[in-house]
Amino acid sequence: MANIEIFSKYLPNFLFILLRASIFVSLLPFFGSKSFPPQFKIGFAIAIALVLTPIVEFKIKEGDIPVLVIREVIFAITLGLAVRFVFMAVDMAGQIISNAMGLSIATVFNPELGQSTEIARLQGIIAMLLFLAMDAHHDLIYVFVRSYELLPAGGVDIKDLMAEGISLGSRVFVIAIKIGAPVMVGMLIASFLLGFIYKAAPQINIFFVSFPVYIFLGFLLMLFSIPVFVYVLGGYFSEIKNEMVRIIAIARG
Repeated sequence: MANIEIFSKYLPNFLFILLRASIFVSLLPFFGSKSFPPQFKIGFAIAIALVLTPIVEFKIKEGDIPVLVIREVIFAITLGLAVRFVFMAVDMAGQIISNAMGLSIATVFNPELGQSTEIARLQGIIAMLLFLAMDAHHDLIYVFVRSYELLPAGGVDIKDLMAEGISLGSRVFVIAIKIGAPVMVGMLIASFLLGFIYKAAPQINIFFVSFPVYIFLGFLLMLFSIPVFVYVLGGYFSEIKNEMVRIIAIARG
């Protein structure tokens, strides 16, 4: 009987911790990847919940459970998107570059985001390697564990939190344009120059000439813009920890 009472005492804490942890892990880059076995992600979330259950104490009333669940889900999604939005921007930048180079037809199935281009996959791999090299995944787990200390269940203010989640979506486009800007500008200049060539020599079939020019110039610009790509992503990766702390502060009200 004593063991059952102890178990029932910690069960609500475990379930609420597991709810937040499972959603956060599913949105994490690398750990939450669809290429990872589901057993790993489930086990990882359960391990976090088991470790934190004895040391995290929630004051939960039975009548407030549905509201608390909704608040926890919104908070966990927003916290996970604070990490994932950078990788979503990288994929979007790859799609934009592929469209500019004329390679958008060469799509493959990306387990992360469905249909994607090879350029987007290449940039995604570089971004993931940079993310792991900067040891950013350890910072994310640290901030997530601290979130239970700073913001226990029931203390989430979803009014400002939902507005912050929407603003994160708009930042995806800004980051994507920054990453793809060198190639986009180069393709635009190339289009103007090819237009002048066509006006000067209309007998040239500019449609067939432009394809190899766009592909060669696109890959060349991507090669020379790698330092810019790494610099921009490194700045955002180093700010992810502060972004998560800011979201926790907003959720506290």
